[in-house]
Amino acid sequence: MNKVITKETYDKLKKELERLKTEERKKIAEKIKIVKEFGDLSENAEYQSALEEQKQLELKILKLENLLKTAKVVKKEKKKSNKIEIGSEVEIVDLQTKKVLKFKIVGFGEANPLENKISQESPIGKALIGRKLNDIVEIKIGNNKKRFKVKKIT
Repeated sequence: MNKVITKETYDKLKKELERLKTEERKKIAEKIKIVKEFGDLSENAEYQSALEEQKQLELKILKLENLLKTAKVVKKEKKKSNKIEIGSEVEIVDLQTKKVLKFKIVGFGEANPLENKISQESPIGKALIGRKLNDIVEIKIGNNKKRFKVKKIT
């Protein structure tokens, strides 16, 4: 299944890919050139380490290229949606404790609990995608099931 990412994340990943292909490849190539001068390559730990670093970089580049080719890019419309979707800012109320939780539903690779961004692939995200205002949602958190009411969608 293709990963879903926002246009903003797509642009960030594309920029990171370009940086890896230019700056990081150049750094590692320079490092390999320098450590080759240390002598016998079969027993040159620095050389082996640099080759491993190069291998890891190329793998990272390959994964990023694949993600960018196959990802479904979504753009949050400026119109007010009545359904929760990627890019929606949501307020839900715990029906037991009355505590209000606020967060933004985000795509793959964008989740950041410190910024109240949760992935659509998380249990809470999966439970909320497609829900409407005032819907009651049951979400399994750990071993407990909690009931929430969708209070606000922007």
